[in-house]
Amino acid sequence: MDLADPQTLGFDASRLERIGAFLDEQYVDSGRLPGLDVLVARDGDAVYRHTSGRAREDGTPMAPDTIHRIASMTKPLTSVAFMMLVEEGKVALDDPVTKVIPEFANLGVYAGGGGEVDFFPSRPAATMRMVDVISHQSGLTYGIQNRTNVDAAYRKARLDGHASLPGNDHFIEELARLPLEFEPGQGWNYSVGTDVLGVIVARLSGMSLGEFLKSRILDPLGMVDTAFHCPDDKAHRLADAWAYKAGERPQLFDPAEKSGTRRVPRFESGGGGLLSTTSDYHRFCRMLVNGGSADGARILSPKTIHLMTANHLPNGADLTQVSRALFSEAYNAGAGFGLGFGMTIDPARALVPGSAGEFYWGGIFSTAFFVDPVEKVHAVFMTQLYPSFIYPIRRQLKTLIYSALTESRA
Repeated sequence: MDLADPQTLGFDASRLERIGAFLDEQYVDSGRLPGLDVLVARDGDAVYRHTSGRAREDGTPMAPDTIHRIASMTKPLTSVAFMMLVEEGKVALDDPVTKVIPEFANLGVYAGGGGEVDFFPSRPAATMRMVDVISHQSGLTYGIQNRTNVDAAYRKARLDGHASLPGNDHFIEELARLPLEFEPGQGWNYSVGTDVLGVIVARLSGMSLGEFLKSRILDPLGMVDTAFHCPDDKAHRLADAWAYKAGERPQLFDPAEKSGTRRVPRFESGGGGLLSTTSDYHRFCRMLVNGGSADGARILSPKTIHLMTANHLPNGADLTQVSRALFSEAYNAGAGFGLGFGMTIDPARALVPGSAGEFYWGGIFSTAFFVDPVEKVHAVFMTQLYPSFIYPIRRQLKTLIYSALTESRA
């Protein structure tokens, strides 16, 4: 990948070089992360790239074309796919979810029980709308939240988007048997909502989610290495995944040679199933920072991007006020949530340099991206360490990037 001259795009090249030096010293050389890849861009053009460490336990080096599990960085792609259908008039944000998912007609709100006993009869739930699902205000949850008996039921049924689920209909039927955590629209909880959104995209389009993404987003943007599994001819580029272990070096978690991501999944998880590369996700971010188009491909209109990246939490709240989640890919202070993206309301409350209105998300293997529509800056960060909340690397990375910006457009 060719890099643009940083100075012409308002960056100090020597300050950009501090990014790689810091990441190597603090994370790669210290053994905290086996390897990493980071890209910084402005106006869609890459100005900095640093790739270091190893992609596999056997010492295979991290490379610019290494394929990573991007987990919840799948969510923005699925959300964009859904909003394409909104633009086409096939669905509206205020439509009831039952318009496409009739199995949800009798959903109720948790009223007790679970664990060693049956759930108590639930209270009838208010209508769940499409906007509740895409913004994580639906009352659905994740088993990985590890807080409630409803979470435990998700874990037992493997409902956190597991590739082994028998398919879309089975996933929806199992969800419909369980109570919601709260009334739709009455709280925020990181959840399988985007997996439900993926089923909605599939049902409305008459295609699998993977087929829709490929034909409508991935191929037009040239995202040639992004898919729900790693084919055999690319298997040598797939990274291992590691898990954090306190006081020790990361432990091998999912070796590439034996990884389930090598197989075509039975369930295509719109919330967390994709593999991708730094370069591919850079192409996706170029589309977002450019108001919905890149390289001649118009994916969404600028006004739809604006709607997606506005704060949809009630009364302009931040996540500290409405979140019920034990875990998500966002820091809550100064952060709102849009339609598929976390977004910054107030950098002063977030205590990290940035712009009001920037949007972002990450994945459970510590991957991350952000897009700043004010400065027209975006960044993509790839590594493969589970889980993503161990180190403050995302905040550190943003601080380093903005410290290298010499010409602000704010």
